Amino acid sequence: QFFLFWELELLPMFFLISQWGSGRRLYSATKFLLYTLAGSALMLVGFLVIGFGAHTFDIEALTKAPPQETVVPMAIVFWAIMLAFLVKLPVFPLHTWLPDAHTDAPTAVSVMLAGVLLKMGGYGILRIVLPLMPNEVHDFSKVLATIAGFSVIWVAIITLRQTDLKRLVAYSSVSHMGYVLLGVSALGPVGLSGAALQMFTHGCITGLLFVMVGMIYDRTHTREISQLRGLMHHMPLIGTVFIVAGLASLGLPAMSGFVAEITVFLGSIGPHPAATMAAVFGVVLSAGYILWTIERILHGPKTHDFHDLTDARKWWELTAMGILVVAIIGVGIWPAVLTDTVRMGIEPIAKIVEAAP
Repeated sequence: QFFLFWELELLPMFFLISQWGSGRRLYSATKFLLYTLAGSALMLVGFLVIGFGAHTFDIEALTKAPPQETVVPMAIVFWAIMLAFLVKLPVFPLHTWLPDAHTDAPTAVSVMLAGVLLKMGGYGILRIVLPLMPNEVHDFSKVLATIAGFSVIWVAIITLRQTDLKRLVAYSSVSHMGYVLLGVSALGPVGLSGAALQMFTHGCITGLLFVMVGMIYDRTHTREISQLRGLMHHMPLIGTVFIVAGLASLGLPAMSGFVAEITVFLGSIGPHPAATMAAVFGVVLSAGYILWTIERILHGPKTHDFHDLTDARKWWELTAMGILVVAIIGVGIWPAVLTDTVRMGIEPIAKIVEAAP
């Protein structure tokens, strides 16, 4: 059932991008489909090996008695399933489908990609990989942490080079999903809770950034950062909310991004100090490209290239911004509203992983 519904989301997303997108929409949609199908093929093979080896596909039964002996070594099964989830997460070097999909997708679809679709990868790791293969997770935790740290740093450096505003947000999304994998690799309740928190906050923050980019594009008809100047003079509300989303993305205290990232760091610093320090440096790089982008597009002299630009006034624009801003600041000020719920779901998984020899 998990695999069936995992596959069912592919076709709607393919058509949403290919039919209602822009630019190279068919190329981007096809690339998304091929990447995900390749990962799904590996996942299906892994599931079949586990199911036939344990004589059941029931997740609860497999969690209570994880398969030990299969026709294929469990290490290979682990990576077959893990790669499928890493494609969807995504992390370097399996991320190249995402910037194209985000860039050519409509704003609403980009929000859906950031807020829902990417989280399927993290959910699959927490719900399937950790409970069913705790021994293999322990064996390869340092490899996962290394991938996470490198993904955060490398993709953040790539983000610094972007000239398209939407593509910049897309690459920053990939960089920040590396924190999810870092939290998972810690294998403790704190790190796993941080990973779950990061999935929620990433969806809110990156979703809000895509909403703001969409509003800016609708009014200026360009996403080229070099052509956007002094927008704060024309659209103060849109500019202010963009700043809030940007500061939340770089982990400013009193915002949800800070809560998630500090929880991940606290959980991972013990088992993986080098990867954690790399991820912390990733926060510095995030501050670099976010603050630089804010300075370039919002501040500076008022440009005469844009005429009659209107601020956010439509009810759906105000509603979308309001809900996401309240969620970001609300969780940042009162994290217990989310952490208590996350803890209830994470603790059973953490106990299974910690009990593994």
